[in-house]
Amino acid sequence: MRSAQGSSRALLCSTAFLLVLLSSASKDERDLQQRDVTFDLDKIMQEMQQPDSFMLQKEVDLSDLFDPKVDFGEQVIVPEQYDTLSERGGSRPGVMTPRGRRPSFGPRSFGGPPILEYPVEFPLARPSSDNLQAICLHGDRRPSYPDSYFPASGFGQQKRRASAVNKAESWFSTCCKGNETWGRDVTLCCATQAWELSVESFCEEDSSVKDRLYDCCRQTGRDRLNCFHNDAPNPNYEPTEELPVPPLPSSAGFSFDPNTCQRTVMTPYSVRGNRRKKVKKPSTSQKVDIDFPPGRPTVDAIESLCHNQKLRPLYTVKCLPGEGYEMLARQAKTINRIEKGFKQCCKKKQDVLNCADQKWRLELNRFCAGENGEQVDFHCCSTSQTAQDRYNCFQSISPDPHYNMTSAAEELSLTKICDTHKIIKKKFPVGFPLKSFMTQCCPLPDQDKTSCLEQKLKETSDKLCSSKKASPPAVRRCCRASSEEAPQCISKILMDAVTKATNVSRQKKKKRCPLS
Repeated sequence: MRSAQGSSRALLCSTAFLLVLLSSASKDERDLQQRDVTFDLDKIMQEMQQPDSFMLQKEVDLSDLFDPKVDFGEQVIVPEQYDTLSERGGSRPGVMTPRGRRPSFGPRSFGGPPILEYPVEFPLARPSSDNLQAICLHGDRRPSYPDSYFPASGFGQQKRRASAVNKAESWFSTCCKGNETWGRDVTLCCATQAWELSVESFCEEDSSVKDRLYDCCRQTGRDRLNCFHNDAPNPNYEPTEELPVPPLPSSAGFSFDPNTCQRTVMTPYSVRGNRRKKVKKPSTSQKVDIDFPPGRPTVDAIESLCHNQKLRPLYTVKCLPGEGYEMLARQAKTINRIEKGFKQCCKKKQDVLNCADQKWRLELNRFCAGENGEQVDFHCCSTSQTAQDRYNCFQSISPDPHYNMTSAAEELSLTKICDTHKIIKKKFPVGFPLKSFMTQCCPLPDQDKTSCLEQKLKETSDKLCSSKKASPPAVRRCCRASSEEAPQCISKILMDAVTKATNVSRQKKKKRCPLS
């Protein structure tokens, strides 16, 4: 009995042990089936301490996956417009992405496509005496924006900004080419007009579309221009491109007349030694009419210089306003002194050329020296130049360097009546009033003046020939001719008087105003 009980206990223990082993084996097998993926806890904890690697939104470089020429259509998200790369997180604050570089991909929005950016360096700064040299020197090292820079659709605001930059840079190029003959002040006047026109045309275009209006365009007048200037990311027009940028086709819509500028007051100060005295800008309705500087006397020009001296004008400064025309008055006085010296030299029978050249150099050196010895702000007067460089500079910008403009007989036209009508009325009366000619035609621009005078002459002819009042014999002879020939006959009477009056004015050598 005890033996049977012992066997049963042994069997029970064996059975229990076997069940434990089977349970352990089953658990081991289940654990083995779940070891497809393992986790390194230390590595996970280390990565969790780096927030950039655990963010849902991460900036990645997709330039190898996307072709910038591909039009993303509606999937492209237009980024908020910024003015400089510094506001976009660029690596070079205030510097334009060079033309030809791929457009950059910005951060992805949650679940959205990448943002494609087309940066434009906008707006440009106001031209000044401080940045004019850089404007002309680095024009091919600043970015331009061809049509291929943008996709065919979208990015309207950036395209308008790019167009404004292209226009201004193209017009700057036109101004800089004229710098060789105009001089620094007129070039600055040209660049300023080009910049102001580009600003106004941009605002006009920007306000014509249903889009967010550029903030500065909400202002007007001088405040608008100042706003654009203050927003400029590159006010000094520094070069931002490593290689020269191919020029774009010239932009139409800008024409510049140097006569609309007062050469010496376009810079903020007329004399470097008087930095605190501001110079007022003259009215653009008045045109500068002065041949400065005179050409340097040479062997080939000395005969013409002396022979035609009476045909060259002298100038009065009494007609000039009190402020803003100091340099123009300085130029007029210099010409008068040079011509006076030429007159004395031409009376000599020998060494005329050396005398005239010495007088020319003396007076231009005097022109460059201020009243108190300070340097005058005129580009040929630069202190960095040698004396010979200075003389070559004046010769290169002279409107008549070889004295050829007065060598031929002046061609008279009906428009000369505007200059000689007082002499005609006093010494060579024509038998009919000229007041209507003066009041209606002479104030007009040159291109309109001639047609106005011809029309007025025909009206006067018809009126004279239809009147029953007594007329001078010359007018009666004209009225006996046909209606087609009568105006021509009256015109000949008037032109004869103009010729006689012109000869008288040349003999009197009357000084004229350098402003017209």
